[in-house]
Amino acid sequence: MAGYLLLFIVLAALFVSVLGVARGKSRRAAAAVKTHSRPIYHGLNAAIWAGVPAFVFLLLWLLFQNSVIDALVLASFPGVDAMTGPERDLVISEIRQVAAGNIFKEPTAEVTAAVAHLKSLQALAMWAMVALTAALVAIGAFFGLGAIQARFRARHSVERSVTWFMMFSSLVAILTTAGIVFSLLYEAMQFFARVPVTEFLFGLRWEPQIAMRADQVAGQGAFGMIPVLFGTFMISMLAMLVAVPVGILSAIYLTEYANERFRAVAKPLLEILAGIPTIVYGFFAVLTVAPMIRSLGLAMGIEASPNSALAAGGVMGIMIIPFISSLSDDAFAAVPRAIREGSFALGATKGETIRKVLLPAALPGIVGGVLLALSRAVGETMIVVMAAGLIAKITLNPFDAVTTVTVQIVTLLIGDSEFDNPKTLAAFALGLVLFIITLGLNLIALRTVRKYREKY
Repeated sequence: MAGYLLLFIVLAALFVSVLGVARGKSRRAAAAVKTHSRPIYHGLNAAIWAGVPAFVFLLLWLLFQNSVIDALVLASFPGVDAMTGPERDLVISEIRQVAAGNIFKEPTAEVTAAVAHLKSLQALAMWAMVALTAALVAIGAFFGLGAIQARFRARHSVERSVTWFMMFSSLVAILTTAGIVFSLLYEAMQFFARVPVTEFLFGLRWEPQIAMRADQVAGQGAFGMIPVLFGTFMISMLAMLVAVPVGILSAIYLTEYANERFRAVAKPLLEILAGIPTIVYGFFAVLTVAPMIRSLGLAMGIEASPNSALAAGGVMGIMIIPFISSLSDDAFAAVPRAIREGSFALGATKGETIRKVLLPAALPGIVGGVLLALSRAVGETMIVVMAAGLIAKITLNPFDAVTTVTVQIVTLLIGDSEFDNPKTLAAFALGLVLFIITLGLNLIALRTVRKYREKY
């Protein structure tokens, strides 16, 4: 029903906007003085009045409807006052399961009565939502169309509404970021209350397998993140060794050597790499690249693991080529043509111009793109989960299996373990470290671009 109501609001707003434009034109034709706003602004203002209040009301209704209905159902359930919070959650979950038809055992008489009460409240809430939404649309349309006059400042009203919407969008983005940071910090503090910070930051052994229950036999666990962080940066550096030369050289060729017809075809094809899902890259790494690298290592007399840092890093490097290539291409294109022509006028060859003029001038943009691509590589998940392995070790052999921060986060959060033991909470500590690293790389990239950017 909510989807149909949303469609009704959109169609009603479009209809009201058409009426508003028509009324604005009629007012403009009949006015003895010059009108302030064009008819299109009158139509947009009427559509905003008709659609926005109803849409906000619908969102708020859907946000609080289930909580209110659950509270009303539990208020009439026998013995609810003596129940704890988890017991109430189990009761309302059972009631909703039975109401949905998922019956695993014969419900009691109290549950059956609560299900009937729940269905009646849901039906009442649905019709109330429909009636109130339609009423708000009608009231908004009445005021929006009634405000159309020759000297009404409809354009200012529309621009003010757009400004408020942009402010709201910015606030949502800021609050979302703050919520992410707060949740990471809170859970990470819970972890550090159980595991010393020094052990986590400087420990050389990562073995988070500890006893989950009192009757379970397991090790004491070790939470030193150095091996995990080492594997992360090792794979990221291997990826950058692949992506940086290929990305920059491809950008130079497309900017300085390729003709327009080839560029129009090659650049979109190169950027398709950024649109391929990372799970596809993971399959490619596991099924094609990893066996090939293992065969190469064995042929060279090197003991190679089925999952290796080289396989994950190489495929990840292919994935981030478009990031570096596109940003480097933009940096090269931003260098004025007059600088190139001045270099040619002094007798420099094309290669010398690229090395001594173009690259230094575009270097801030290139460095910014490389750092942004590095932060993308550090935070990659699916490729390293499938191709890097799970062994936390400090090794410089690229044919060895290593693990990364993202792999360990996925591994630690798989299953139904509770969030009250160090093994599960360690994922949030690793997430906080990853957040700080990527944030630092992004800030360095932005600062580099701003500090060394040349304004032509």
